[in-house]
Amino acid sequence: LKDLADTRAELAKKKKEVQSKLGSAQKLLNLLTAQEKAALATQEQERATRAGERVDLGNSKGSGRAGAAFAAAQSVIGAPYVYTHAGPSSFDCSGLTSWAYAQADVTIPRTSEAQANAGTRIYSQSDLKIGDLVIFYADQHHVGLYAGNGQVLHAPHSGAVVRYESIANMPYQFGVRI
Repeated sequence: LKDLADTRAELAKKKKEVQSKLGSAQKLLNLLTAQEKAALATQEQERATRAGERVDLGNSKGSGRAGAAFAAAQSVIGAPYVYTHAGPSSFDCSGLTSWAYAQADVTIPRTSEAQANAGTRIYSQSDLKIGDLVIFYADQHHVGLYAGNGQVLHAPHSGAVVRYESIANMPYQFGVRI
């Protein structure tokens, strides 16, 4: 019990330190002008895009319909995210996945929530194959295509472009094999 009390005290001390640092960081952010905040957001987006360009996926291309859908999605890397768009020049997340599968002559539902029920669910990330749908967040509001090597190809959010990103950057729920 004494060890537990010591651990709790140490954790409380660390929590205070982190909260203090967060408070200081928030004060600094509040001092930025709108123009500085926009420049910072642009830099963050460029950094994420560059990181996505350097992704090592190994040498697998996927196979069958999933492989064809994945290849279609790869062909639009860099296309802008635009909410409610389903290609061919701009996409939201489920617009990208439904468009990619359509290029492989497979019709899937338009929304991420509906796509979550469009095939066989895969709960273990180690069982995912290239081109499988990957569903994120408890409310299933985001979807991408598994790219191999722990990466997902997706249209992440407004102001971003279609890109690769680590599957670990978002709360994975399950995969869907079409």
